[in-house]
Amino acid sequence: MTQRRYLQLDVFADRPGAGNPLAVVLDTDGLDAATMQAIARWSDRPETTFVFAPVTAGADYRIRMFAPDREVPFAGHPSIGTAYAVLQAGMAGLTDGRIVQEGMTGLLPLQVDDHDGQRSIAVRTPTARVAQVGRADDTTLAAALRGLPVGGLPPALMDGGRRWWVAELASEAGLRSATPDWAAIAELAARSDSMGVLAFARATGGDHDLAVRAFVGAGTQFEDAASGAANAVLAAWLRENDALPARDGRYVASQGREVGFDARLHLRVDEDGEIWSGGRVCPIVSGTIDW
Repeated sequence: MTQRRYLQLDVFADRPGAGNPLAVVLDTDGLDAATMQAIARWSDRPETTFVFAPVTAGADYRIRMFAPDREVPFAGHPSIGTAYAVLQAGMAGLTDGRIVQEGMTGLLPLQVDDHDGQRSIAVRTPTARVAQVGRADDTTLAAALRGLPVGGLPPALMDGGRRWWVAELASEAGLRSATPDWAAIAELAARSDSMGVLAFARATGGDHDLAVRAFVGAGTQFEDAASGAANAVLAAWLRENDALPARDGRYVASQGREVGFDARLHLRVDEDGEIWSGGRVCPIVSGTIDW
């Protein structure tokens, strides 16, 4: 057996238990895809990431991401948590406040900001596009949104590596009390080759601008605690409609409260229209695994 540095982190969290869990393996010599999948299944976190030396000029490290049942091309919270782990381990350094990740979607920069001893990391997400705007006669979409009090913007299918239907609800209270129709959401996900429905509402106060719930209908149905990639495609849809919560392109989303978490995601649309999704990282477990 080989001892490998292993961490578990909460991403988009300022305290243990608030964010989206992630496992990171820093020592990857001798690991093939089947073994990485086995470790991810054993870790049983939403994703487990594995850090390798980069093979492309300009990258600081290379990443592979695995859910318990499959490899994942890109996700926001694994990217942010892995950058945190790489920096803490001294495996790479910052250049002008940035570190560059290499993965299946190419090279992605991450911006690192340190204020008052607190570190926040944001990843520039893959460019998202509008794949389809929901039609009134789409019975599959209507079934998935049944019982959800819709808001001003029409629902839309957004493609940012992973595809999500984004749907505005009329109120934060309506969103937080909503009960999803899992069978209908699963059918919508299958028919549109999407993850499911990302429902959101304008916040009525507190420390966030939007409340968000992500209903995953693809594969095992569950509500995601906090998704950086899903929130990024939502930001792209809001920008498309000139409907961002703040004129400077920065806002905070609250996600996960309904499933026992309390994440805060910081979104930013920069002057070039690029979407940055980020937040804080809380380390939980640091040690080694024998594998």
